[in-house]
Amino acid sequence: MTGQGSGWSVPVQTITSPGGIRAWLIEDRSVPVVSLSFAFKGGSALDPAGKEGRATLAAALLDQGAGELDTAAFSTALRDRAVSISFGAGRDEFTGSARMLAEETGFAAEMLALAMTKPRFDGSAIARVKAGRAIALRREAEDPRSIASRAWWERSLSPHPFARPPGGTEAALAVLARDDLTVAIADQLRRGSLIAAASGAIDGPGLGRLLDAAFGAVPAGDAAAVAPMPEPARFGVALVERDAPQAVAIFGHGGPSPDDPDWEACQVVNWILGGGGFSSRLTEEIREKRGLTYGIGTQIAPFAGRSLVLGSVSTENPRFGETLSLLKAEWARMAETGPTAEEVENAKAFLTGSFPLGFTSTGQIAGTLVALQSLGRRPEWLGNRIARVQAVTLADAQRAARRLLDPAALSVSVVGRPAI
Repeated sequence: MTGQGSGWSVPVQTITSPGGIRAWLIEDRSVPVVSLSFAFKGGSALDPAGKEGRATLAAALLDQGAGELDTAAFSTALRDRAVSISFGAGRDEFTGSARMLAEETGFAAEMLALAMTKPRFDGSAIARVKAGRAIALRREAEDPRSIASRAWWERSLSPHPFARPPGGTEAALAVLARDDLTVAIADQLRRGSLIAAASGAIDGPGLGRLLDAAFGAVPAGDAAAVAPMPEPARFGVALVERDAPQAVAIFGHGGPSPDDPDWEACQVVNWILGGGGFSSRLTEEIREKRGLTYGIGTQIAPFAGRSLVLGSVSTENPRFGETLSLLKAEWARMAETGPTAEEVENAKAFLTGSFPLGFTSTGQIAGTLVALQSLGRRPEWLGNRIARVQAVTLADAQRAARRLLDPAALSVSVVGRPAI
């Protein structure tokens, strides 16, 4: 990664291993560390109805013993060689990562392969991890923000699998058994669905060897296809009553595809509306001028083929109606008139200036490269990103605001006892 401003570049290599496994690589030998990130398409969307959280539980158990190594032995082996391995599950992907010293890539690949192809799923480990997950789920069930988020996804996207919580429910967790986890791994971990990237002190041939050693024994073929995310339903305001001093709300609607030609202009608009922290319109109108909240923000959350424009806010119950009115008014004002020229220039300066900060560690870099591949980006997307943002004009941003924001579709789930 060299240069500054529009000259900043990211030398992404596309590597194909001798076994035919492809990955992106950014080589960086400033420290003798290698980070590997990967994802298998599918994720919690492949969980059967009534067994939500299956993928999340399976992911939590993959590093709890494999092959001849029980939990303690597996953990000790990794610790003694300074290798870290982790797995996770989101709505549309089953993810993993590994971090290692450059000299330990062979050992790390061996341990990854063992975890993915010969997980033990010992009864004691399952019981322990399930107990921890149950505690986490109980906390989520009492947390207003978690409740509001779950309600928004359920009302917006049901019956699509994305409407279900990736972490599952206590009831579903209780019925999950070892056979469910074995089936989950067999269904999910398929080499044809793999996306991978690495960063650090490793070259192309070295990464090729790592890829074959880590993933060569993963079964061929693809995971089951997940139906594309539908256009979110419009439901206005949905209330979940809870005794709490504040009302907590999640709001949003559908957004453009990540390959939309106005993608960068939409990012500029989002930063101005609610993604720019204290510089955003929503923060200025709702927090700074009226003191209605400690924080309000928005984001564009991308998925394959579609994105969501999402935001959150919390405020005192008696003043929620005022907060909601201001939110709707600013949403409509931005959609109708768009941003000002000054706002566009400030947003572009921030987005271009902060972009390289997402590439300050090998782990960040590898994770970002996997995320971009998941969205169908090409390697050159990174190198052109700053130039594309700088090229956004006021007219582009105004057009994007009209396309990005739909006041009539804005749907809000709120938890508390708000005055509406």
